[in-house]
Amino acid sequence: MTPETPVGSAPGGQGDQISRPLHPGGGANQLRVRAYNERLVLSLVRRNAGLSKAEIARLSGLSAQTVSVIMRGLEKDGLLMRGDPVRGKVGKPKVPMTLNPDGVYSFGLKIGRRSAELILLDFVGTVRGALKEAYKYPTPDSIRQFVRDSVGHITATLTAAQLARIAGIGIAAPFELWNWGEEVGAPIDELNAWREVDLIETIGEIVPFPVFQQNDATAACGAELVFGLGPTYSDFAYFFIGSFIGGGVVLNQALYAGRTGNAGAFGSMPVSSRSGHPSQLIDQASIFVLEEMLTREGRDPAMLWRDPDYWSQLGETLDIWINHTARSLAIAITSVCSVIDFEAVIVDGGFPADVCARIVAATRAAVSDLDLQGIARPRIEQGQVGSAARAIGAASLPLFSRYLLDQNVLFKQMQ
Repeated sequence: MTPETPVGSAPGGQGDQISRPLHPGGGANQLRVRAYNERLVLSLVRRNAGLSKAEIARLSGLSAQTVSVIMRGLEKDGLLMRGDPVRGKVGKPKVPMTLNPDGVYSFGLKIGRRSAELILLDFVGTVRGALKEAYKYPTPDSIRQFVRDSVGHITATLTAAQLARIAGIGIAAPFELWNWGEEVGAPIDELNAWREVDLIETIGEIVPFPVFQQNDATAACGAELVFGLGPTYSDFAYFFIGSFIGGGVVLNQALYAGRTGNAGAFGSMPVSSRSGHPSQLIDQASIFVLEEMLTREGRDPAMLWRDPDYWSQLGETLDIWINHTARSLAIAITSVCSVIDFEAVIVDGGFPADVCARIVAATRAAVSDLDLQGIARPRIEQGQVGSAARAIGAASLPLFSRYLLDQNVLFKQMQ
C-alpha cells in the first residue's frame, strides 16, 4: 500500500481512482495530513508497538532530537501514547510508545454484488461500528441510501471530538459493477446505471470528509498485508472468494498493481470445469456457484449473505462446493507460483472462518495431488482478517493517505 496508492493510496489496482479525494480540506475533520517524518514515526510505531524514542531514532535514521520534537507533537495531537517506563539494568528507563486508538477514525464502505457493509475503524485497526445490508443486486440509489443511513447512525453515537478525528471514507468495490449481470440475476439495464456513476463524487455528496476508492479484492489484500499475515511474508499471492473470486499480489511487502492496475485478477485464470472443459476460475470458485447449487435445490441463496449461521446448515451441498473450489484453487495456485516464486498463498472470503479453514485444508490437499515438479510449493494460509477484509481495507485508505507510510517504504527504511 502506499499513502497515495493502495491501502493508503492504491494498494494494487487502478489507483487513478483513489488519488483524488473529495473535500481535501477535511470537512468536519480538522486533522492535517502529516509530514513525511511524522508519518514515518507513526508507521514505525504501528508496526512495532512499544518502541522507545531511541529505537525510533535508530530505525528511522533521524536524530534523537528530531524524534523527540516529532513525538512531542504527535502526543500533543493525540496520535501517540506513552506507556509506563521500563527500567533496564543501566541507563534511563525505556518509555514505550503506541498509537492512540482514538487518535484517528475512518470509515470503510464495501460494495459487493450481494451485500454492502460500512464500518468505522480506529487508528490501530479495531472495528468500532459496523452495519450491513444484503440485496439481490446493488443499485446506485440503494447504495446512496445505505451510506446516508449508516453514516448517520454511526456518527450519531460519536462525540464532537471523535467526529473531528474522522480522516475520511474509503470505498472497496468492483471497478465494473455492471458486469456479470446474468450470473447474479440482475436486469442489465439496472446494472448499466453504474456506468454513469462516479463513486467518489457520489459518496462525496453524502459525507463531509475525504473519499477514496480501491478495487474490492485489492483492498482486501491490503487489509491482510497491514492487519493480518502481511508482516510474516515478503511476497504472497492473495485470493478472496466473494460473489466472484479476485485477488492481489504482494511483492517486497507492498501491493503490486501492475501496468494497468490489474495484477491479481486471478478470477480470469484458466482452469477446468467439472466436466473437464476450459473455464475461468471465477466460474468455478466463486460463491455465486454455490448460490446456483442452492437455487437448483429449492433453497434460498440470499441467506448466505443474511445469516452466517446458515452456512452450517448446507451439509453435502457445501461439501461439494468446497471440494470443487479447492481443486480449482489448487490449479490456479500452481499456475501463479510457476510465474512468481511466492513464499505463501493466502486465502480468505466472504464466509464464516470455519468455512475458510475447510477451504484452505482442502486446497492444501488438492495441491499435494498435483505435479509440482519445478515449482517450490508455497505455504497455503488462511487469511486472518476474515469476511470484513474488503471494508477494513477500504477504511485503511484514508489512514495511509494522511498519517502512515505504505509497507514498501517502511520495509526499505527498516532494512
